[in-house]
Amino acid sequence: MYRTKDGEDIFIIDGHVHNWDARPENQRNVHGAEFINCFYAYHTGLSPKEELWPREKFEHYGAEQMVRDLFIDGPDDMAILQPTYLKDFYTNGFNTTEQNAEVAERHPNRFILNGAFDPRDGEKGIEALHALAEKYHLKGVKLYTAEWKGESKGYKLSDKQSYRYVEAAQKLGIKNIHVHKGPTILPLNRDAFDVADIDDVATGFQGLNFIVEHCGLPRLDDFCWIATQETNVYAGLAVALPFIHSRPAYFAHIISELLFWVGEDKILYGSDYGIWTPKWLVERFMNFELPDDVARETGVSLTRETKKKILGLNAARIYDINVEEQKQKLGQRERVAAE
Repeated sequence: MYRTKDGEDIFIIDGHVHNWDARPENQRNVHGAEFINCFYAYHTGLSPKEELWPREKFEHYGAEQMVRDLFIDGPDDMAILQPTYLKDFYTNGFNTTEQNAEVAERHPNRFILNGAFDPRDGEKGIEALHALAEKYHLKGVKLYTAEWKGESKGYKLSDKQSYRYVEAAQKLGIKNIHVHKGPTILPLNRDAFDVADIDDVATGFQGLNFIVEHCGLPRLDDFCWIATQETNVYAGLAVALPFIHSRPAYFAHIISELLFWVGEDKILYGSDYGIWTPKWLVERFMNFELPDDVARETGVSLTRETKKKILGLNAARIYDINVEEQKQKLGQRERVAAE
């Protein structure tokens, strides 16, 4: 939990974390190396020097380190585990629901475990989604529309087969659909991450929430124009937030545009751990103020109340988390552990 200088506690739900294994022995081919190389370039390019990790740790930090970075050294109260399978690149998968479940089951009050699906898996994939939802009581899934599968290098959510899967998810009570619609990662196809298909599927499924991870970057304008008319489309700040260090003026542009078009109730904080750690991200976000000229032009403000919504309250709302009850659970658990 983050405590302000005047003593207020800010409840934080990290909307985008992973527990990946990118070690060379798990890399199925050269693409596994390319993918983690690109992640590491984001890490080294956008992090403060004092926050840089050695390459070996970055490839596989493990559950224990993750818990420490998020909840002990970091300010997160809860975190949403978002899977990315990439089994064409990694023998055992890069970051599967099953891998994430190992840490979630050890810390049930800390983690929300999301699943995944791929419409190209046909009927077997529908069956697998049912099994996954039943086993883990899923409230959300993470989709990766540019993931390679055999000869296919991506799919669209507006495809008929995608609609069948989204319908199945809705029937299973999975109401939060997180979709990577942001920067490409080598060797994936940039165009397969295009945000345009969100417009169609969000209109078709008004009872679901579509959280566009990375807020569509580098297609911020396209995303904002879609999200302002689709009331069930949300912006995820993962990848956008680290620019608060390296390009603060650029971050001011991003967050002010999101506040202007999308609104403070539809923006979710995410660290994208382990590319970045939440401690420095949250500290800088809490201390960040919009430049006067940006605030004047957009007519928006980044108040403490707005920051509280972005850092946790918005995610709590769409995941049906009672914040006060959750605080009590976490406090009780920590008291018992200390005894």
